Amino acid sequence: MNTKLLCIHPDDDMLVALADLQDGEQAHWEQEQITTVGPVAAKHKLARRDFAIGETLKLYGVPVGKATQAIRRGEAISTANLAHHAAEVSLQSTEPYRWNAPDVQRWQGQTFDGVVRSDGRVGTANHWLVFPLVFCENRNIEQLRKAVERPLGYASDDLAAYTLSLLGEDMQAPPRTPARPFPNVDGVRFITHAGGCGGTRADARALCKLLAAYADHPNVAGITVLSLGCQNAQIAMFKEALAAQNPQFDKPCLIYEQQASSDEASMMKAALQDLLKALAEANNVQRQPVPLSMLKIGVKCGGSDGFSGISANPVMGLVSDLVVGLGGSSILAEFPELCGVEAELIARCEDPQDQQRFVSMMKAFEEQAQAVGTSLAENPSPGNIRDGLITDAMKSAGAARKGGSSPIVGVLSYGEQLKRAGLSLLCTPGNDVESVTAIVASGANVVLFSTGLGTPTGNPIVPVLKIASNSAVATRLADMIDFDCGPVLQGTPLPQLADDLLGLIQKTAAGQYQSKAERLQQYDFLFWKRDISL
Repeated sequence: MNTKLLCIHPDDDMLVALADLQDGEQAHWEQEQITTVGPVAAKHKLARRDFAIGETLKLYGVPVGKATQAIRRGEAISTANLAHHAAEVSLQSTEPYRWNAPDVQRWQGQTFDGVVRSDGRVGTANHWLVFPLVFCENRNIEQLRKAVERPLGYASDDLAAYTLSLLGEDMQAPPRTPARPFPNVDGVRFITHAGGCGGTRADARALCKLLAAYADHPNVAGITVLSLGCQNAQIAMFKEALAAQNPQFDKPCLIYEQQASSDEASMMKAALQDLLKALAEANNVQRQPVPLSMLKIGVKCGGSDGFSGISANPVMGLVSDLVVGLGGSSILAEFPELCGVEAELIARCEDPQDQQRFVSMMKAFEEQAQAVGTSLAENPSPGNIRDGLITDAMKSAGAARKGGSSPIVGVLSYGEQLKRAGLSLLCTPGNDVESVTAIVASGANVVLFSTGLGTPTGNPIVPVLKIASNSAVATRLADMIDFDCGPVLQGTPLPQLADDLLGLIQKTAAGQYQSKAERLQQYDFLFWKRDISL
């Protein structure tokens, strides 16, 4: 086999270039020989036959576009000759889905050292969380951050050395990070955001629901909340969301309202003093062995390239299947990047109501996009297109492989909680941070994030492992990449890398491995605001 070409699915109308091909170069896939018509860049696709205008082209075995001009055999597929096209979605009756579950014998009986909360839920970290109900308090949140992170040993000296290195200076004796007085508290994490007022009450309620989910997350020991007082997202609204999230919520909840305080300094002093007392209590938590069935992973992609759907995403899909096979949970998000593979996902839904819900959510998302003059077809970014993802359907067909092949046990709206173990679909936009923010709110305790171009995305309370689709980006951006799936392109079996990745997840969940995003202190939070500002 010529290693310069790859056929993903036998029904595909395109082959993937694994390396740059010159005009007139002869390349082979098994017994199939093709002479290129013009250059074809690595990660891009070339036509397996001649196509007339209007013909549908398949990739991953599904329609991904229609020819907008005649395409010759061996010619590169591009935005100049292919437009987005996906198969029509219908709710026809289907046979019960049969899943060929993976062999999980190797992992049976294995554990990770998790943080077990009073209700039995398991976290992969023990954080204290500080956030505002409104953007007016962001400055005070930052003041608390400055007062806490370095004195309590939660700020990385690596960042100071990094700053000096950018200035061309060496840090001969970096300031010593103080010993942590609360060693069992993995971090004091701070959220700022642009919401809470100025928009609609619906957006304020959505924000409170999301913050309540973070407060209730098993990775969180307790919360400090700052409120101004006059905003839409009132303290009462947040408490109502918290009670709806968990009527038995029993974590420390420290709330301070600036307009009800004598002055800012008094409020900040009280918040800091109370926080230190609460951290002493949170420090009593000890990790303990728990089964791998307590893993709840989220799978996400960002900065994708033409190799993402060939290497990183299918490896993550196998990991998703392993976790589900062990009794754990997996969350597949990004509805704009499921456009074109709806039929497969519908067939995998165990409950007919989930089939209907998924179709309704997808249609509503498209209608919302059209209402503001756009469509799901505009999802691929310039970077995606430059690296071989020409249409949204093409991008989606590869992106969906993150979800493996297990049955779908739930379809969730943005910020909605996991209802049962297994694979769930979560309605989020493709935006990296808006999506990861919701995946964590739904209950994920480890997030897997594939990338072909590189992205620093992280999260305040849950580790985000960055999975590279190719070794070049894994080497060049080693400061942000945790795992390299590039060896797939050189013939390493997908299951071998899936086993290795699950081993890294196990170490991460046990606190034995710190993700690159955490080392960079990349703690991103962005909620999906869907209404106008008033």
